[in-house]
Amino acid sequence: MKIKSMFERGTVFSFEIFPPKKTSPIETVYNTLEKLGDLNPDFISVTYGAAGSTNKVSTCEIASAIKNKYGVVPAAHLPCINYTKEEILQILDEFKASGIENILALRGDINPDIPPKKDFRYASELIEFIKANGDFDIAGACYPEGHIECDNIIDDIHNLKKKVDAGAEHLISQLFFDNSCFYSFLEKIRIAGINVPVEAGIMPVVNKNQIERMVSLCGASLPSKFTKMMQRYEHSPEAIRDAGIAYAIDQIVDLVSNGADGIHIYTMNNPYVARRISEAVESLIRCRK
Repeated sequence: MKIKSMFERGTVFSFEIFPPKKTSPIETVYNTLEKLGDLNPDFISVTYGAAGSTNKVSTCEIASAIKNKYGVVPAAHLPCINYTKEEILQILDEFKASGIENILALRGDINPDIPPKKDFRYASELIEFIKANGDFDIAGACYPEGHIECDNIIDDIHNLKKKVDAGAEHLISQLFFDNSCFYSFLEKIRIAGINVPVEAGIMPVVNKNQIERMVSLCGASLPSKFTKMMQRYEHSPEAIRDAGIAYAIDQIVDLVSNGADGIHIYTMNNPYVARRISEAVESLIRCRK
């Protein structure tokens, strides 16, 4: 099933997981999938991991298992910065053979230890290439506060328009902690003529180190309500976990109430957190369908 058709039913609810590192057995992720599958997400996406820490074989294998073993629609992340056109064609063939119909097309993280290939410089070029070489549903990434490498939000939205014009049929946002940033972003992209569905990316924060790392990677701003929460509970692992879950639920309630096209949970392979959030918002999501 192609993800683009899901938005016709109402609010889409999905998860992201990541494969284990190359030094860990691939089976370690299946315990997570066992517990996520019965939460009935519309789809589960599988990353390539940050800065090339995982590989295309495990991503394809896990995406295939999501579909064939757990009965959930999969979406495979596909970064292009470290691949040639010939290599991307091979990956697309593997996706086709495994019945994977949905791709999140990305430029990918630049690894300082791996010189980038020159066939693809931007995600828009990958999207155009996928469109010409297969019948895939293609999603693109978007950044409510602008990509960390982009000088300003106007240029970033201009680049996003290129992705949509190239064939991206829906978008998944980078994480954010201030819903007003997301609403402002939606207003700007609609004015720019970007009218495809946009899923809001939500990351439940369960420890201080996690948020510090993610903010350094993506540049998300932290509203005072969030920082006060972190400061208040940072020395109690259980309290900060529960506060982070509550904050994410509060974000989702507001987003769904305001008509968000979808909610994409960055699970960090933590089924306990995903379950707590899913059970809290299940009736909201179901009511919108």
